[in-house]
Amino acid sequence: MKNQLVALLVLICSGVYAQVPVDLSGYQKKNGTNVTTQGNNLLVSWLANGKETAKLILNLDAQKPLFNSIQLSQQGKFSEIASALDPAFVLTIGKRDLISQNGWNIFFDKTNKLPHKSYAVELSKRTASVKTIGSRTVVRLSEVEAATFKGALEITVYNGSPLFNVAAVMATEVDSTAILYDAGLVTKQPVWTNIAWSDTDNQMQSVTADLNQPNKAQAVKYRTIIGANNQGSLAVFPAPHQYFYPLDEAYNLDFTWYGTNYRSLVPAFGIGIRQDLMGDRRWVPWVNAPPKTQQRLNFFCLLSTNKPAQVLDEVKRFTHNDKYPVLPGYKTMSSHFHNEHVMNTVLAGKPVPKVPNFVNVFKNAGVNIVHLAEFHGPGHPKGPDDQRLLELKTLFSECKRLSDNNFLLLPGEEPNNFFGGHWLDFFPKPVYWIMSRKPEMPFVTDDPTYGKVYRIADKNDMLKLLEAENGLAWTAHARTKGSTGFPDQYKDEDFYKSDHFFGAAWKNIPADLSEPRLSRRVLDLMDDMANWGLKKHVIAESDIFSMEPENETYAHLNVNYLQLDKLPDYSQGWQPILDVMKQGKFFVTTGEVMLPTFSVNGKGAGETLKLSADGKATISLTVNWTFPLTFAEIISGDGNQVYRERIDLMNTLPFGKQTLTLTTNLKNRTWMRVEVWDAAINGAFTQQVWLVK
Repeated sequence: MKNQLVALLVLICSGVYAQVPVDLSGYQKKNGTNVTTQGNNLLVSWLANGKETAKLILNLDAQKPLFNSIQLSQQGKFSEIASALDPAFVLTIGKRDLISQNGWNIFFDKTNKLPHKSYAVELSKRTASVKTIGSRTVVRLSEVEAATFKGALEITVYNGSPLFNVAAVMATEVDSTAILYDAGLVTKQPVWTNIAWSDTDNQMQSVTADLNQPNKAQAVKYRTIIGANNQGSLAVFPAPHQYFYPLDEAYNLDFTWYGTNYRSLVPAFGIGIRQDLMGDRRWVPWVNAPPKTQQRLNFFCLLSTNKPAQVLDEVKRFTHNDKYPVLPGYKTMSSHFHNEHVMNTVLAGKPVPKVPNFVNVFKNAGVNIVHLAEFHGPGHPKGPDDQRLLELKTLFSECKRLSDNNFLLLPGEEPNNFFGGHWLDFFPKPVYWIMSRKPEMPFVTDDPTYGKVYRIADKNDMLKLLEAENGLAWTAHARTKGSTGFPDQYKDEDFYKSDHFFGAAWKNIPADLSEPRLSRRVLDLMDDMANWGLKKHVIAESDIFSMEPENETYAHLNVNYLQLDKLPDYSQGWQPILDVMKQGKFFVTTGEVMLPTFSVNGKGAGETLKLSADGKATISLTVNWTFPLTFAEIISGDGNQVYRERIDLMNTLPFGKQTLTLTTNLKNRTWMRVEVWDAAINGAFTQQVWLVK
């Protein structure tokens, strides 16, 4: 019996301390990354900035912290930025309503009010592998598990930058699942001397790192929390857009955390990113997790041998300081904002600021043109006439007052009458119109105070108004929210076939962490509309209600880069903006990927190309980026089918510019366009080039 007990103990101990096998068959020493093993340590080093090198020493012993040491060289000498760290993930699992509305495209869900539970994700170090993928190297550890979710931990290092990504890549077999996740790095040792961040007033703040500090949710600017010591700093931050699920408000919901015993699930002291389960307390749809989809619960880390302020400056470079950069020959435009400045401030009798906060937010974000969606709830769109016309006059006056040579605030509404679903209007000048007309009333009258006034009874009147005033309309949040089923249900209507019906708008609804792009819902619609045979376009929209300096606006923002050399004068009207939109001479971006030039056999977006008989085409595409790119895709159609050709861009380094020359065959196709996406699921896409034989 004694001998059997000893043998059993030996077997148990050998199992606990057995060396974890590391599969290096996918590793290629060709991209500046070096991978070696030393006992149960896996050493990964890669070229960071210039001649400097970053290094991770990963301990594969199940009883030891995974990140044995995190280092960065300075003038060839390594500094240990951190040690004895473990990745930590908290996965909250809830129930998605797939029945009452529109399946996985649902927005009107209150997952936070339904039964849900949070779990600490458990890591078992059973096997490890290393794979070279272009300019990056991926270490994969099996396995991670939380409730019904299972998968692996992936650590990706990016050659050319002291940047790495940590992801729990997990899937479930359970249907109708919605999730949120929190994540970070934790330790039981005094790794940091202080924790730092930028507050929402853009001022650096810090506290002493105390292992006994109860966990605290912290509001920050730039979505970043930093651990620092005498050797340097480590910044933790999420993907700037993908991490944030769609909401009606861009409130700053304390998206970082620090301290011990986080959510009573992570006992050790740590820093990280988080989500508020209650969202903005309106509609809270969380994130889709369809069965068997590989959900990437991930965060980025950036190393520096400098102080926290300096590493934050390096993090900010990835989003151009949360500002859309100036691009020669282009002006930036963002659409669909329910600020309700007229009803909630001006006509409410409140003090009217010289420059409202929302205007400063847009200007600070580098937005040149803002298309509003006022009177979405407040206001009297159907009359009485005196109230409606006063509200419009006030809107036009405030837009004119707040516009200048480099910023246009332009009136717009989300009428939600006449056509079906929700849609936006955009006229090239102030237009007075009332969204009701009795049979005995004329379509247009000449008012002694306001001039020409239109009254609209139905979809036919609405089309007449768009034609008379050269306006545009498009489907807001197509195929979701109040536009569920649209534009599909009216695609054969005369108003939709009109050149004055522009197309649809793009926003990241729904969120899905398994997707390599944002909002496939609208990108698929873009292709469908093109195959329907009509020259429709897709413009970016934000669809949020308030814009305050302390908000996390950038995460929910996206823009259109319109091909305009200068802004029109508000007093002269803004027809050139509508012309560029109607012609498709723009691209859409989250901000990190720029597409300053794009042509197919010399023809640009919105133009028509006569193909040669063999269908051969050469695409010229200039791309500027911050995060390393992942792929470009050439999408085309023949009126029935959609074709996709992916171009691998995994060899790209961070912060680059390149003109890609791509050859393809577009025989029998009727349209084509291009998308480009990066490692943080930021992206940009062109409008179509139309093809004829």
